[in-house]
Amino acid sequence: MLTLHGFDASNYVNMVKFALREKGLEFEQATLYPSQEDAVLSVSPMGKVPVLETGGVFLSETNVILEYLDETTEGPALYPADPLEKAQVKQLVKHIELYLELPARRCYPEVFFGGQVSDETKEQTREALLKGIRALARKARWQPFLAGDRLTAADVFFLYSADLAKAVAGKLFGIDLLAEAPGSAELLARLNERDSAKSVAAERDLAMEKFLKYARGGK
Repeated sequence: MLTLHGFDASNYVNMVKFALREKGLEFEQATLYPSQEDAVLSVSPMGKVPVLETGGVFLSETNVILEYLDETTEGPALYPADPLEKAQVKQLVKHIELYLELPARRCYPEVFFGGQVSDETKEQTREALLKGIRALARKARWQPFLAGDRLTAADVFFLYSADLAKAVAGKLFGIDLLAEAPGSAELLARLNERDSAKSVAAERDLAMEKFLKYARGGK
């Protein structure tokens, strides 16, 4: 049995959960928050989530987990079999992670948790998000998915990164980020209508209050 360690408010955990459900795989969940405590570091060297436990082995890093699932389990493939097409999907995944998700994350404290970030950080984030979404618009196929006519790992990353980047751009800069990539808002809406996405969203919403308390130093 596969066990997914993490928490339901994490977008990276939800990427893996969505993929597991799209593939029709059975799995268990175990609550785990990011930490530098020894118990967490023993299963996740950087103390991050998600972590997938399989056969007594713990795998971290979302893209690694998705590739492992594709190579070892049944269900719809998240990566094409053709090496060049697979490389193009992996390129899109890396682009979304580096140039949308990670820049937006720098401003999460102010947008989602009541904190503040510096004006310099905000300006750097604004420039990075605009550059990133415009580059994605040039690279993606939108036919109707990012890499072509079927859902891939690129769409999984987009689903759980674009909405957060859009929220940051809208709240801090008054920018409709997805308007910079025609077709992206429609893709996000279609992805959110999938049964797997709906179930993940419901569980995320239920877990959010508990996570916010944890993030603010509560128990």
